[in-house]
Amino acid sequence: MNPLLLEGLSDAIGFLGGALLGFWIGRLLGIDIFAPGYGNAAIAGILLVGVGGGAGVQLARRWRRSRNDKKD
Repeated sequence: MNPLLLEGLSDAIGFLGGALLGFWIGRLLGIDIFAPGYGNAAIAGILLVGVGGGAGVQLARRWRRSRNDKKD
């Protein structure tokens, strides 16, 4: 498999998974990212989705790095 394709797909899957996890954690805490206006609840929801997406990308990159280390 093309390494750039693997990198792009794993980053995208990591971001999407992390963002969805952040969204659902927010929903469990009663934080609605789609609340009308930009109140505290909406900002906190946006923050959770962003942090979750970033964490997902970092986990995907660590996974790729560990796969490359095992090959060597």
